[in-house]
Amino acid sequence: MIKRSLCGLTADEIRILAECNTSQATAIANYLYKKKIGDIMLIPGISKVVKEELNKISLPGIYGPVASKRSSDGTTKYLFRNESGQEFETVLLTDNKRTTVCVSSQSGCRMGCPFCVTGKYGFRGNLSAGDILTQILGLPVSEKVTHVVFMGMGEPMDNIDNVLKACNILSAEWGLALSPRNITVSTVGITPGIKCFLQKSRCNIALSLYSPFPEERYRTVPAEKKYPAHEIIQIMKDHQPGRKRRMSVAYIMIMDTNDTEEHLEGLKALLRGSGIRINLIPYHAIPGDDNISSSPERMHYFNHELVISGISASIRKSKGIDVSAACGLLASGLK
Repeated sequence: MIKRSLCGLTADEIRILAECNTSQATAIANYLYKKKIGDIMLIPGISKVVKEELNKISLPGIYGPVASKRSSDGTTKYLFRNESGQEFETVLLTDNKRTTVCVSSQSGCRMGCPFCVTGKYGFRGNLSAGDILTQILGLPVSEKVTHVVFMGMGEPMDNIDNVLKACNILSAEWGLALSPRNITVSTVGITPGIKCFLQKSRCNIALSLYSPFPEERYRTVPAEKKYPAHEIIQIMKDHQPGRKRRMSVAYIMIMDTNDTEEHLEGLKALLRGSGIRINLIPYHAIPGDDNISSSPERMHYFNHELVISGISASIRKSKGIDVSAACGLLASGLK
């Protein structure tokens, strides 16, 4: 008999599986996600009959990484492999009191962005909600995690059901109990998925833009052809996020490519008055690529000009470059 993994199940799904009451199911979920219980029979406050029956048909399902690499700046990249043989990478970043896990939503990616190593790795399949959650629970410092970002391998909106379920468990009181304000999902832009996400989740969303000009963005972000970024940004503008939800744009800066005055003015026109924040990110070259990142001075200039025009902006510091853990580099260290 193949046992079902509890990791990735909601409290209500556990209730149905275990044929128990809501109180017992909540207790099981609490111990699974907060205590990372490895033996169902050790869960306190649950009847022996329920535990014995549940133990026959299920297992906790939390598994650890098979390899890791530590950067000189303290960032750690982990390699996970699930029972189906899918491989995916996770990044742990620590900064003072903040501990962030960058999780993957797919093994590989099918968006085909040429500047991303994950895209060149190819698409190996969607990850389950359990696979996503084990990237946090399977780490030795899981109890210290304060923030989760879906910025690893894969396109989250291409696996929207499992991403939404994982976000639900991450923020549920019976789950990991993280604030939705501390969970951010990044996307290159798949309109149906974004609409669904905005309706069903209270977590933050970040759009990878690359260029404010459609014809230029399409050459590097193929999703632009079917799902134009300006339409997605309009959806973000029209959505009433409330004070506790952050919407942002990620803008990777490449010297003499998308860091010109024309691009700066394009960004201002696109984002002014929207309330959407823009994060400027250094470009990380991949093998065979002659492009280089914009200079720190140019990035600071962009940041300053955006801010004085009324647009919230910041420069995001890259970490883990020496172990290929920075933006766009995941999958380069799999083999």
